[in-house]
Amino acid sequence: MAVVDAADAVVVYGATGHTGRFVVAELIERGFTPILSGRDASRLEALAARWPAAQVRPATVDDPASLDRALAGAVAVINCAGPFAVTAGAVVEAALRAGIPYVDVAAEIEANVATFADHADAARAAGTVMVPAMAFYGGLGDLLVTAAMGEWTAADAAHVAYGLSSWRPTAGTRLAGAVSHERRAGRRVRFANGTLEYHDDPPTEQDWDFPEPMGARRVIAGFIMADVVTVPSHLDVPAVHTYMSVEAARDLGDARTPAPEAIDDQGRSDQTFVVDVVVTKGGVERRATARGQDIYAVTAPLAVEAVQRILAGQTRTVGVASAGAVFDAVDFLKALTPHLSVDLPG
Repeated sequence: MAVVDAADAVVVYGATGHTGRFVVAELIERGFTPILSGRDASRLEALAARWPAAQVRPATVDDPASLDRALAGAVAVINCAGPFAVTAGAVVEAALRAGIPYVDVAAEIEANVATFADHADAARAAGTVMVPAMAFYGGLGDLLVTAAMGEWTAADAAHVAYGLSSWRPTAGTRLAGAVSHERRAGRRVRFANGTLEYHDDPPTEQDWDFPEPMGARRVIAGFIMADVVTVPSHLDVPAVHTYMSVEAARDLGDARTPAPEAIDDQGRSDQTFVVDVVVTKGGVERRATARGQDIYAVTAPLAVEAVQRILAGQTRTVGVASAGAVFDAVDFLKALTPHLSVDLPG
């Protein structure tokens, strides 16, 4: 393998996973040199055969020395390896030892809470930027809510509705969901009254009028995603409500639903999505919307754009922080064209 230039080397932990491969391709597209890491050396070598500039550095989360070797000389690390309840803490700590930024694509609520709670002080003291949930779930919704808020310093509530034409979950998504479900003993969670609340209330359905091309759809209210962690981590919003189109929720809940299948040369599936955000304050509504194709594929430009901006010093804070706290939300979203089309207030 080629010798890695430390000026542009980014470690992708979990590089052989479905999302990890999209992230590696996006790094190469933007001129970075990827370091492929994870626990399976043979799969990493097979992946590296597609990209001669990449270097393979196997590592496991139960071997801190192997993680230190994987991160040596790199300028950042993107963690794509779920379940993040298992990987996030170890990779964050390795990034702190290496003194480099950390970004992950975790949608696991409990793992995101732990990253904020367990590593904020150390990251702030080190002057390092660490962004959990920098992905379709968590990061994108947070950016949209932040953009919709604009000059508002507080709001009554934020509503984040996910209109997915379908949802073919990866094996990693299913495993992460199972781990998250087990960690909260089957209870559901919401962000209300300014705090995360665990409860056993049954989910309900309602109508949501998505902008085109999705249109009016039935959604499951209280289908909780990582936005309930990222949004209130920096915005004065006492309630964050999330919704999922019924079709996508049924796909996810059906064990027979197959994994995503590529339909284009980028490896994207035929899944389309609309993420529709409504922020309310004193009876006034502000809306921000994003449209695109393939929730796993679009996670790659979200995560890599974050790394690129961190390395360029285009950040607003240090420590553990969500996307909307670290970056200029409007500018960030507009930079994702052509991966996303966005409609923002004003």
